[in-house]
Amino acid sequence: MKFNRLNTIILLGLVAIIGILIAQLLWTKKAFTLEEKKFSQSAHIALLEVVKNLYLGTSHELPSKNPIEKISNDYYIVNVENDFEPEILEFYLKSEFEKMGITTDFEYAMYNCQSDEMVYGNFVSLSDKTKSKATVYFPKHKNLVYYFAVRFPKETSYILSSLQFWFVLSFALIIILLIYVYSIFTILQQKKYSELQRDFINNMTHEFKTPLSSILIASNYLIRQEKIKTDDKLEKYTDIIINQSNKLNHHIEKILNIAKSDNSPMDLDLTDVSVEQTIANVVENIRLKYENAVVEINNLKDYSIKADEFHFTNIIYNLIDNSIKYCEKQPKIVITLSEENKNLKLEFKDNGIGISKKNLSFIFDKFYRIPSAKSNEVNGFGLGLYYVKKICTLHHWKINAKNNLENGITVTLLIPRKS
Repeated sequence: MKFNRLNTIILLGLVAIIGILIAQLLWTKKAFTLEEKKFSQSAHIALLEVVKNLYLGTSHELPSKNPIEKISNDYYIVNVENDFEPEILEFYLKSEFEKMGITTDFEYAMYNCQSDEMVYGNFVSLSDKTKSKATVYFPKHKNLVYYFAVRFPKETSYILSSLQFWFVLSFALIIILLIYVYSIFTILQQKKYSELQRDFINNMTHEFKTPLSSILIASNYLIRQEKIKTDDKLEKYTDIIINQSNKLNHHIEKILNIAKSDNSPMDLDLTDVSVEQTIANVVENIRLKYENAVVEINNLKDYSIKADEFHFTNIIYNLIDNSIKYCEKQPKIVITLSEENKNLKLEFKDNGIGISKKNLSFIFDKFYRIPSAKSNEVNGFGLGLYYVKKICTLHHWKINAKNNLENGITVTLLIPRKS
């Protein structure tokens, strides 16, 4: 499978996000291990301080070897070789755990192995200040006489609560990954639909052009025949066939050009273009096509811009042609040229039917036609203003439209002046 730029970007983005997510999960696991080790060290230090406190004021000496033994992940036994009171032990345990920042619940038990029984046991809740009732039982440890045991039943949840930031970050990354995957899926679907649409348009227009060319050839041959020339009705009908065929051919060419420009970047042939001459040529052609149209030009000066002359001419023609088509009385278009912030400003003001405010922002969209009775009368595919907008974008020009106070709209074109 041949990867294009989009597929490469998608793949790299997906690999990057998955890599970040895996790294985040590994860091979270490492952070949990470190927190677990930190908790164990803090508990060990606290229990050692408890032993020292229990030996204070007694004639006994501290054991020569470490009296603390970790039996399991949350279970410690402490050999003290000395008898002591449960209340004193609980007081020291609470105090030392608080000093070390251990705020999770714990349970402890005291043993006297000479009597082979657990002397005392209690559950201490630090998260819940109410007195908790819990049955405490610890297995007896062999070879020890006096010792106490401590267990942290909620150690795992306590450590996990201290890693909330890591889990929130991991969850956020998972959400981002899911959104990214969904976005990529949507983009690929839209790309697929776009390609299908473009292929359909190309195939449809090409299929239309073959019979249309035959109709035009036959019609042009037919209108030159003497029998047709001598019959006014036949000549009129033949002329209608030719004119409508040319109009249809023009629409097909426009669709093909738009489809082609969407498929590959459009190349612009930028040259010094005279705005005055271009507008004058377009207006002359418009007056030949629409004899009753009135086109006024205000402040026409010999401005020069950098543009593709062919496409710039089409922009001017399409804007004027649209104004005339969507007018229910004698069309009047006023073209005004002015300078604004080092930009050449072209305004095309008409007296047409206007556009509702809710539809005004969509007039430059592809295939968009305003739902109205006039739109049904005017032939077209909604590509004219889309083409105008596309050419303006390629030139880095700005174009917008607004409704006039009375009727019609004004289309404004801002073109940076040549330095």
